[in-house]
Amino acid sequence: MSIYQERILDHYKYPRNQGEIEKPDKKTAVHNPLCGDSIKMYAVFEKNKIKKISFIASGCVISKASASLLSEYAVKKSKEQLRKLDKAFIINMLGIELGPNRVKCALLALEALQKLLI
Repeated sequence: MSIYQERILDHYKYPRNQGEIEKPDKKTAVHNPLCGDSIKMYAVFEKNKIKKISFIASGCVISKASASLLSEYAVKKSKEQLRKLDKAFIINMLGIELGPNRVKCALLALEALQKLLI
């Protein structure tokens, strides 16, 4: 097993920033109808930066690990910095090759984050 696969499994089994923020500045929910994965994401902002972010995810290893990894990355980043994130960033962050069906799973967390930034 590669180090990337081990990291993905670790984030799946022990997701960082999991749970609901009691009084978020913003919250959103996204769903992948193709596989049933869903992510609810919450954020608290301070001076246009994410001060705190959390999520609740149900679904596959890739979508949950992606949400965990992205939530760690997003803390203390500005809305402007986070708006620049794209598919290539997520794929690189995961560090593994994904088939077409798994790419949507990987991008679900990014979709949620982008909705928080609107």
